[in-house]
This record gives sequence, structure tokens and C-alpha cells, in this order.
Amino acid sequence: MKKTLWLLAALASGVALAQTKTVTGYDSLGVVIGKPGGTLTLALSSAPQTFFYYGAIDNAGSTIANQLFEGLIEYNLANYKIEPALATSWTITGGSKIYTFKLRQGVKWSDGQPFTADDVVFTYTQAVANPEAKGGDPGNFAGVKVEKVDASTVRFTLPKPAPAFIQYMRLPILPKHKLLSFSQEAGKPAAEINNAWPTNVDPKEVVGTGAFRLVSYTPGQKVTLERNPNYWKKDAAGTPLPYLDRLEYLVIPDSQAQVAQFLAGNLGQLNITGTDFPTLKQREVSGAPIRVVQFRALFGSPPHLAFNYDDKNPELAKLFKETGFRLAIQSAVNRKRIIDDVYNGLAELPGNGVAPISEWYYNTTKLLGDFDLKAASAALDKLGLKRGPDGIRLLPSGKPLEFTLTYGSNSSTFSAIATIIQNDLKSIGVKADLQGVLTSNLLSTGRGKDWDAIILGFGDQPDPELRTPIWKPGGALYYWHQSTMPLKEGDPPQFNNFLPWEKEIYDIWDKAASTTNFTERKALYDRWQAIFARQAMVIMIAKANAVGAVSTKYGNYIYDLGVIPGYYPVPLMYQK
Repeated sequence: MKKTLWLLAALASGVALAQTKTVTGYDSLGVVIGKPGGTLTLALSSAPQTFFYYGAIDNAGSTIANQLFEGLIEYNLANYKIEPALATSWTITGGSKIYTFKLRQGVKWSDGQPFTADDVVFTYTQAVANPEAKGGDPGNFAGVKVEKVDASTVRFTLPKPAPAFIQYMRLPILPKHKLLSFSQEAGKPAAEINNAWPTNVDPKEVVGTGAFRLVSYTPGQKVTLERNPNYWKKDAAGTPLPYLDRLEYLVIPDSQAQVAQFLAGNLGQLNITGTDFPTLKQREVSGAPIRVVQFRALFGSPPHLAFNYDDKNPELAKLFKETGFRLAIQSAVNRKRIIDDVYNGLAELPGNGVAPISEWYYNTTKLLGDFDLKAASAALDKLGLKRGPDGIRLLPSGKPLEFTLTYGSNSSTFSAIATIIQNDLKSIGVKADLQGVLTSNLLSTGRGKDWDAIILGFGDQPDPELRTPIWKPGGALYYWHQSTMPLKEGDPPQFNNFLPWEKEIYDIWDKAASTTNFTERKALYDRWQAIFARQAMVIMIAKANAVGAVSTKYGNYIYDLGVIPGYYPVPLMYQK
């Protein structure tokens, strides 16, 4: 991207559009006029925990929500520039502190009720900014005033400039008329909102403005969606979207089982990794009715290796907080082998919290160092970690340097990475005991207390500020050093537990969050990425390409710039 998204957004205010939106401009991605009808079957790696988007941090639930709900803005699929969605236009005034949105007229919820400013205000005040909503984002909405100007206008007033604020307008808007009874506005405790729309809810209660609506859920097996007859988008010929009549999501936790189901024709499309690319590409070349594509990705979740700075074993906690130890381990991570063998070359050296394709990327490749087991071993020697009779290094207490390494056991990629790292660590006298959990449980495991080291991945975003809860010390997802987090919601971080470099990062993020000049923001985030790399805050492993496969029964399959099929592209897909 040549221009910053926040700048594009600032220039995007203007005349309100018609009630419907015509989807055009994707010719370069192979999008053509489709025909209505058909069913597409996709895979979920875990069962949804809830159908209420803000009630959990849940990949499966988010995948479903992306079809049921929409935000005020959306991305253009060809270039990721911001475009109007439920809002038709907006202005940014008051020194970049006042955002005023004009809402699309005539949009209806899937139950036929009108979409209004009340729904927007309700969503942001009762869910997004609710400190008790498990999937909310109260940190970025602290002090933000959300108010209804009239039935089709909403105003956000910020306590200070926030140049990436427009990005938060992608958050799903939910219906006040269906959720009011769970809210503080109705006199309920703040945490009651998490009880809205459990997975056994009557599907008719789950109402959205998205392309599809919920039909049924078979626990642990299948989620079925059908076309929303009130959806407000059309194609260039005036045909209402989506083209497809139904979406079916099968719950298939194991990645290899997903591939088998795809090859058997039971799934119409699948997001895959470089591990599976050669097999599926060979099938395509041999004449199988599938198409396999890959691109460098902006989005995606690059895996990293993290150590628990607050480990329940005091010796390990002290060691894990040592920069020298983490840098030694970083030298023992064979990224080239992982990229070649695990991803089959369809990955690249990672950034530190930023995708290499992003305009925010700062090249820290040299700071990552080379794979060098001799150097790693020498660095551990320098820390006084001598080898015992069995070759395993000893902690100061005389106990072996041994810890658990948690990974996603149902992911062929994570399993392979964990095994490679385990073997290389053993060669330098470090014993890592593999501990597999379901990939869907990795984050909850990391946010708990009972782990030593973990391989986990966080999604990239088009502006670093959107990752504040992850990379800013004391944030809600800064899980590897939980003692920096506030003792309770609303409190400041526990600065007394910050390491010196963490305080420096904290100050950088504070300043970048209110600096409106792109060049200055870029310089600040460059400094953060350099500190990240020098300290090996967590050890980034690889940035995978976006790789996907689709049955040739379907048209308008979009997989460019890291787009995840099943998110925005599905309304444009059709069965041939």
C-alpha cells in the first residue's frame, strides 16, 4: 500500500451513497457476474463457543460472525483500502478527535427490522467498550463518547487524537432490539452481555445485516447458514448478493482430516499451509477438479516461540527474563529449515509484530541473527549453564534445564515446528518436553499460568496500533509477562514489574497512538520493531504465504493479499 489507511479514511468523507451498494472493481482478481444458487461447504478447526461476537475470543465464532454481521467500514479486496459499508461517509474533525458517520439508509436486519444509529451506539457502548465483555475492546475505547446525532448519524468523540481509530469501525454492529435485555442499559450487570446468544440459542434470535443468517447448529459438528434475503449489496448487473443459497461449516479439528475431506469432495474450499501445498498442487496438475493458489500475505498468524516470564518455577522465570537466554534460543531456531521443510518454501523470514509486506514493516532480518548452534551453545555457556553428565545443562540449583514446550497438536505445521525446535534445543543441552493441546486452546493456555514455553500465532493487521493489546506491555494479550497487566480493569499496568526495555516500548506505543503524522508514527514503530528484535521479546519463526484451494465447481474464488476465503469473498462466490 502506498498510502496509509488512516489518511485514505480522512479523505473519504463525501456525498452519501444509495441504500444498496454495487460491488465492482474486482476484475483484476478474476471476479465475474455470478449466478444465484448453490451451497458451499467449509471447515472450522473448532466448534464455536458462542454466536455473540463480543462474548469470547474465538476463531470459530469470529469466522461465523464475519458472515452474519458487518461494520461501518470494510476493506476493498483488491488493495485493502478502506471503503464504506454500513456507513456511507464520514468526516474527521476537531483535531482528529471527532469522527462523524452517516449511516446507509434502508438497511434492514435479517429479521426485517430497520438498522439505525441506535444499533451502532448500543454495540460500542454495551459490548465493545464494556470491560466485562470477553471479546470486547475497552482499552481502545476508554474515554470515547459515542452518541446518536440523529437516526442516521453517529458521532465518536475521542479524548485525544488516535490516527488508527477508523480501523475499529470494522467491528461488527449488532442489533439493539435483540440484545437490549442482556445489557447494562436494561439494568443488567456488565458481564451479562456474555450470556447473549449461546450456541443452543434459537437461530432466529441471531440477527445480523450480513450476507447470511443462522439456520442451525449441530453441537460440535456443523453450522448451517442461509442467504439473508434483506442483504443490501448487489453485483454490477443488479443481482442481489450473496449468490450462494447456503454455507455449511463442518467442525474438523485435525488439519490433515480437513485436507482429506477436501480431496474427497466434502469441502468446497480450504485454507491450507505450505505443508499441504505440494500434494494438492500435484493433484491439480494431474487433472483433479481443484485450483490451488498462493500469495505473499498481509494477514495471517505467523507463529512465534514465547517463554513465560512469570513461570511458576522461579529459576525458569528468572532465566526466561534474561535477554541473553532468549537470544541464545533464537540462534537455535532454524528458520530456513522450517521455511523449506515445513512450509515447502511458501513462507519468508518474519517481521517483529509486522508482516514483511506491510508498509509499517521495518527490516530487522539482521537482528534476528543466523541459525548457529555453536553460537547458541556458547551464549548458554556464558550464562553459566553448564552441561550435566547426560549433556543437559544445569540450572543454578543443579536441576536440569528442562521445560514444557506447548504446541497445537492438531496442526501439522505447529507439530513439525515444535519437533524441529525440540531437536535443535537438545543439541545445545536444553530439554524441551513437547506438550500438545488443540490449536483452538493455545491462546487460553498461554493466558493461563501453567506453561513454560509455547508456540502460538497472532494475526497481522494493517496498522500496528490494532495490535496494542498484544505488543504493548501490560496489554490484555501480553501473555508472556502477565505480571505487567493491571491488577483489575481500569487500573494502570504494574509498572514495577516492567523490564527496562518494556518501559521503553510502552512509551513508544503511547506516543505513536496519538501522533497523527505518518512519518513520525512510522519512525516510532520502527524503533519498537528494533527493540522487539534485539530483546527477542518473543521469537518470531516465519511468515507464511497465503495458500488456499478451491473446487472448480465454484467461481469468484478470491485469495489475494492474504484474504481469508469465507470472510468477505463468500458473497461473491457462486456455484457454476
